[in-house]
Amino acid sequence: MTISAVLFDVDGTLVDSNFLHVDAWSRAFAEMGTPVDSWRIHRAIGQDSARLLEQLVGERDEDWIGRAKDLHSRYYVEQAGRLRAFDRAADLLRELSSRGIRVVLATSAPEDELELLMKALDADDAIHATTNADDVETAKPEPGIIEVALQRAQSDPSDALFVGDSVWDMMAAARAHVRSAGVLSGGVGPSELLEAGAVSVFDDPADLLDRIDGVLSGRRSA
Repeated sequence: MTISAVLFDVDGTLVDSNFLHVDAWSRAFAEMGTPVDSWRIHRAIGQDSARLLEQLVGERDEDWIGRAKDLHSRYYVEQAGRLRAFDRAADLLRELSSRGIRVVLATSAPEDELELLMKALDADDAIHATTNADDVETAKPEPGIIEVALQRAQSDPSDALFVGDSVWDMMAAARAHVRSAGVLSGGVGPSELLEAGAVSVFDDPADLLDRIDGVLSGRRSA
């Protein structure tokens, strides 16, 4: 097996941000008069925001949806100072880059949020390309963002690996015909990630880095 590109989700995978999103959505829903339990929000994190909203609060009109999204964004950005890259996440990207593997951040985060995430990650020198919300109409679990990332990596699906933290990530990778590895750092259990399509599961970026030779050679390391 030859891997020419590794595509990474960012929220919950490389940067410890999922629970900031949970808090931001929780505050947004409360302000909109529709409180939602935090555990339910966490279960929905990682998928397209329109799907997340429908799953958590049902169908709403466009004005309601726009207001909820704006509130989430405001509350999330207010907490940007709390964003932190997971231990050795930047080292992982640099190790891959040093081996001639193209690293692409395959995220549907809005461009302003992506800038905050990249600042926390501090590994621009190792990143070949990025994606953001402007690149697709519908985010994960639809495969579009991964397909765009493949194009920017100039890689075929069979030569790429996708790394993410949610079942939505694994489903999107499967639909794009890309092998996927899961990390537990986003708060989703290993059995769910494996059932959703991951071929391997690791604790976090540091664990993945420690076992990178096995990952790149194709040996299962779950």
